[in-house]
Amino acid sequence: MELVTPGIGLIFWTTIIFLILMLVLGKFAWKPINKMISDRNQSIEDALNMAEKAREEMKELKAGNEKIMAEARIERDNILKEAKELKDQIVAEAKKEAGKEVEKLKKSASMEIAAQKAAAVEEIRNQVLDLSVLVAEKVIRREVKDKNANQVLVDDILKDVKFN
Repeated sequence: MELVTPGIGLIFWTTIIFLILMLVLGKFAWKPINKMISDRNQSIEDALNMAEKAREEMKELKAGNEKIMAEARIERDNILKEAKELKDQIVAEAKKEAGKEVEKLKKSASMEIAAQKAAAVEEIRNQVLDLSVLVAEKVIRREVKDKNANQVLVDDILKDVKFN
């Protein structure tokens, strides 16, 4: 039984050593350990606070980015609309100018056709005059007195004349 129950001296010295150890640890170890634990807790809490701040800032930045993107989309749509309107305006002006040019070309072509027609009529008139003079000349040369003979003469002359 002596092995199971310790002696009074052992208990006394063990208690004294334990108390001395507690005093030494209390004076030199517990304060720095507690300070390190509280510092560590504080740094973790600060890190969590900073993470929460960063999360809030990220939300704000995301909201800001979405707002900027929406504004950019609106601006892009406005630019595209303006470009389409400008394109339509340019096309309309080009059509208008082309219409004016077509009208000028039509007038010019009509004037040219009229001038060529007038020239052709003048040329035909000159040819008819030349033919009339030629017929008159031949009629006078023959001095035909009979009307039927005169008609035969004119028909013969017309057969001889080649039209261009």
